[in-house]
Amino acid sequence: MVYLTRRERFNAAHKLWVTAWSDEQNLAVFGKCANRNWHGHNYDLFVTVKGQPDPVTGFIIDVKVLSDIIKRVIVDKVDHSNLNLDVDFIPEGMQPTTENLVILFWKQLEPHLQGCRLHAIKLYETENIYAEYFGE
Repeated sequence: MVYLTRRERFNAAHKLWVTAWSDEQNLAVFGKCANRNWHGHNYDLFVTVKGQPDPVTGFIIDVKVLSDIIKRVIVDKVDHSNLNLDVDFIPEGMQPTTENLVILFWKQLEPHLQGCRLHAIKLYETENIYAEYFGE
């Protein structure tokens, strides 16, 4: 089995906030992410697929095709958006955390891949924080 990873980047704003909580509780739990005026991140998205190389091309998947799929299905929808308000596949009321985003991204990408299987989604929110999801 061979694993191939493609990185894409996007910028987006979000706010982590539970409306049923007080301002103090939101700030205590979410810190800077509870900024009433939103805040943004420069995200790095890593999509890893797995499979056997084609005997003719040597590809698991053409990386240009993989990039096009990632851009069409995810990046074009989230780049320069407000994750709380603008993205059709993020359910209303769901916290747009890195953890939730990797699961949602998996669900968006998986049906579009042919000739390989999705292995992992890794999303860096900052250089020190990332989440990984393996479809489990």
